[in-house]
Amino acid sequence: MTTPRTLVDFFRNLETLGKPDLLLHKKDGKWLPVSSAAFAADVKAVAAALGSLSVPDGGAVVLLSENRPEWPTIDFACQCQGAVLVPIFPTMVADQAEYIVRDCGATVAFASTPEQAAKLLKAQATCPKLKHVFVFDHAGGGGKPFAKLLEEGRRAHEASPATFDERAAARQPSDLATIIYTSGTTGEPKGAMLTQGNFVSNVLSGCTILPFDGSAVALSFLPLSHVFERLVEYCYYHRGATIAFAESIDKLRENLVEVNPHLFVSVPRVYEKVYARVMDRVEAGSPARKKLFASAIAVGKEVLALRAEKRTPGGALALQHFLYERLVFRKVREALGSRFRFAVSGGAPLSRDLAEFFWAIGVEIYEGYGLTETSPVISVNGPAAWRLGTVGRILPGVECRIAPDGEILTRGPHVMKGYHGKPEATAEAIDPEGWFHTGDIGIIDGDGFLKITDRKKEIIVNSNGKNIAPAPIENALKADPFVSQPVVIGDRRKFLSCLIVPNLEKLREWAGKNGLSGLPDEDLLKDTRVLQIYQGIVDRWNMGKPHEQVINAFKLLPAELTIEGGELTPTLKVKRRIVDQKYKSVIDELYKGD
Repeated sequence: MTTPRTLVDFFRNLETLGKPDLLLHKKDGKWLPVSSAAFAADVKAVAAALGSLSVPDGGAVVLLSENRPEWPTIDFACQCQGAVLVPIFPTMVADQAEYIVRDCGATVAFASTPEQAAKLLKAQATCPKLKHVFVFDHAGGGGKPFAKLLEEGRRAHEASPATFDERAAARQPSDLATIIYTSGTTGEPKGAMLTQGNFVSNVLSGCTILPFDGSAVALSFLPLSHVFERLVEYCYYHRGATIAFAESIDKLRENLVEVNPHLFVSVPRVYEKVYARVMDRVEAGSPARKKLFASAIAVGKEVLALRAEKRTPGGALALQHFLYERLVFRKVREALGSRFRFAVSGGAPLSRDLAEFFWAIGVEIYEGYGLTETSPVISVNGPAAWRLGTVGRILPGVECRIAPDGEILTRGPHVMKGYHGKPEATAEAIDPEGWFHTGDIGIIDGDGFLKITDRKKEIIVNSNGKNIAPAPIENALKADPFVSQPVVIGDRRKFLSCLIVPNLEKLREWAGKNGLSGLPDEDLLKDTRVLQIYQGIVDRWNMGKPHEQVINAFKLLPAELTIEGGELTPTLKVKRRIVDQKYKSVIDELYKGD
């Protein structure tokens, strides 16, 4: 196997793999395999088609699609042909897609469905450079059928196979591979320019930490438009693992059972929902079952504490853990399949309590840290070295240090080339010595583990000049099963307040047992007993806290914060600026009279 220098080298290694099930996808109720040979043939056909469409070296190609085999096909075709792939999150609205198409200057775009293609077709009105929009699931109407382009590409490649080889061989590590637009929690999107070498360095370093090989089956459900999932899938290709594309996040439970994967990666929000479902099932059980579960978790955490110190439980504790493994933990893990080995978490902080719960039941979640601009991984926990509450040790080949103000800085082959068309923003992010300023606050402990304490730009500064980190407060509130999404408010204010999106499913269940069944959500959230539940949650946080961290007021919101509503980024981070604007009247009411 060739030691990769570019993403093209990953593709060349796949060509010789001879794997019958490189990819899996579900169609008409059946999981269908795509062999490495068939995949390679499609990549060459698309590359030839891009050549026929006169996409120049470094020309942008937009891809707006959910995870499916066509996604990596387009990606590798661009890398081999010398085009730059520009992914768009499927959850983005038409105006957001239009901004990206116009900013990157794409001439060719691909979409998964007619609905997604409609966003691109709308963009053509203001983006005259966009000449071609191809649709994977073409059903007439707008856009051009991808199947026809594939046929034309096959003929073009057969007529001149040497063209592909020449262009692929010409690719260099410094060549631009992609532009990924960071939605950000504030401000205008910026296109992070990542090179082939950026990705390759991250893959080779990351694969030294996480243990899997070509026998592994990975379930892919975090959007490939997200740099985290994309990098991890390059790791899968490098190792020759099988990738199964989940149908959707809504079908995740079903797909986990069907695919029975060895591993997957996700953002904390998914783990939070899994935890909430487990606890709902526990709460619905008998008092004896609740007691059994609580005892099992306590023993699991006790064993975990010993493992963290590289000690082995003995005697009565070992026996208890053995019994709980068979009576409790194994049954909980069945939802992940019988082959599950580990999961990886990234994109946002995973609360320590949540991590301890999963590790206690035998679900090892290795938390990592990085940004789009760093390709993305800076640090990650792994089997050989892990510490809960941290995001692991720094990757080999990556430099990391803490600035005097606590900001995490990083330098190395993983750092982006810059922001597309934004030299001032690039200069602000990357200093003259090559250090990328992450905007995150953290510490590196004595054993080399990195811990994130907050976002530099999200630190609340109250009217008395006190700095308050909202993330730990929100994580504490989210630990309660009645809370879905809390947003702490208080910048330039005298005290903290909080907007709380309740776990409406849990709350409705409670209402049914307490004589409030059938009450509309809007009325339910005004009920005195409901407000007392949430006042109790807030009071438990406030207990023993310094004055500046006390939540003095809260308001229950009747609807979830969503990507579509603009309150969340595609990686499910809260856009505080948007929340402040959207709920200004609600927030002002909380501070009425201060």
